[in-house]
Amino acid sequence: MALSYRTRRRLSLLVLVLGLPAYIVVAVSAVAWAEARWGMLPWWGSVLTYLVLGVLWIVPLKPIFIGVGKPDPDAETQD
Repeated sequence: MALSYRTRRRLSLLVLVLGLPAYIVVAVSAVAWAEARWGMLPWWGSVLTYLVLGVLWIVPLKPIFIGVGKPDPDAETQD
């Protein structure tokens, strides 16, 4: 199912405005839960965990963001 350019732009905005803050809350809560259950991580372990979680959210959403910053390929050219 190919999404149109306009749909991808709207969906990417929705993901960035609502989805990303929700993901941040879930990620921080998960790390806090893990540290409460198994003890504090060393500083490098926390940094590594947050780096992995910071990159992980984009993997399933990459097709939505591809080409969103470029001009609409379906739009009629105005000369």
